[in-house]
Order: sequence, then structure tokens, then C-alpha cells
Amino acid sequence: MAIPLAIAVPGQAENPLHVEQLLTTGSCPLCDLSGADLTQAHLIGADLRFADLQGANLTEANLEGADLEGANLAEANLTSAFLTHANFTDANLDGANLTQASLYFVEVAGASMENIDLTSAEVVGTPISIGGN
Repeated sequence: MAIPLAIAVPGQAENPLHVEQLLTTGSCPLCDLSGADLTQAHLIGADLRFADLQGANLTEANLEGADLEGANLAEANLTSAFLTHANFTDANLDGANLTQASLYFVEVAGASMENIDLTSAEVVGTPISIGGN
């Protein structure tokens, strides 16, 4: 007797049209980019306000001057990302990997940053404190 097997193939959660919109126009506010592979993407000045980037791979992405106000970047991989003058006001960065990222003059007012990884990150002119009470 044959027993049917259901094979779970992990699907991409992001909306492919939103990824294309972002990469084409540099603007995708409120977009679903969760789990998207944006490795080495050039997102200079991108409008990503309130976008869902949970679990997205932004390794080596250039987000200079990008507006990520209110964006969800929980568990996102921002390893070696360039974040000069980016805006993370009220963003969710919980569990984000910022290893070796460059954070120069980044706005983080109201951002949630529980359990972020800042190993070897360059943090200049950005009000992020490590450790303490």
C-alpha cells in the first residue's frame, strides 16, 4: 500500500512584485519583503518606510540614506551592510545581525533593538549603547 508523502518545500514569503518594485524604483513603502534575498543590493536613499523585511538577507547591502522608519527588520541579516545616514526611527531590529556593519550617523529613535549582534560593527555618531544598565 502506497502512503502519499507531503514534501514541504520552503517557499519565499516575500512578494516578488515588491522585490522587483524596490530594485527598479528604489521605493517600496509598506511592501512585503520578508525573507527576501537582497544581498549586495544598492538601495541608496530607498524608501522602505513600514516595509516588512523580517528575516531578509541584506548582507553587504548599501542602504546609505535609506528611510526604514517603522520597518520590521526582526531577524534580518545586515552583515557588512553600509548604513550611513539611514533612518531606523521606530523600526524593529530585534534579533538583527549587524556583524561588521557600518552605522554612521544612523537615526534610531524609538527603534527596538533587543538581542542585536553588533560584532565588529563600526558605530559612529549613532546613539546605540552596548551593555550597561
